[in-house]
Amino acid sequence: MKKYETVTAYIEGQDYFKEELSELRVLLLKTELEESMKWGMPTYCIQNKNILGMAAFKHHFCIWFHQGALINDKHNLLINAQEGKTRAMRQMRFTQKSEINAQILSSYVSQAIQNHKNGKEVKVNRAPKPVVIPKELSAELENEADLKKAFFQLSPFKQREYCEYISTAKRATTKTSRLEKIIPMIIEGKGLNDKYKNC
Repeated sequence: MKKYETVTAYIEGQDYFKEELSELRVLLLKTELEESMKWGMPTYCIQNKNILGMAAFKHHFCIWFHQGALINDKHNLLINAQEGKTRAMRQMRFTQKSEINAQILSSYVSQAIQNHKNGKEVKVNRAPKPVVIPKELSAELENEADLKKAFFQLSPFKQREYCEYISTAKRATTKTSRLEKIIPMIIEGKGLNDKYKNC
């Protein structure tokens, strides 16, 4: 995906819905929201807190509200793009310019802003995934005290990375070779993919 530095560049770089995005942008710039680029897409914030964003795709363009579940959707315009996964975010999708109703859109944006000012927020409880140690790694941890100590000093995220690396190997020989590779890394306190981070 192409990276854009400004909202203008994002809109100009789209193959579809340039005019429609420009119209949405005009409406959004009439509010107190601050325009920025995040995740390569136009995002609108208050004091760096994400309120909404907009994007264009091949078959539709949309505005997504980060706390859209709290908006009174009396016109039934908001959808959950990832049902069962997304609790707070909602999208308002359009397929053509004539579907943009400035008055209704402005009322939804005003609600989103007011909800933020009132401190309303859908709290997402992210329960951490358990660390399931495969038997091959477990045997090594029991036999090597230094390895065991180093492993349990790693963050749960890094522990899971190593466990999944071993458990996803299908053949016993692959599990063994992976185990040999990661033992020195664990002892050094490194994560499996540390060398790829902050590049």
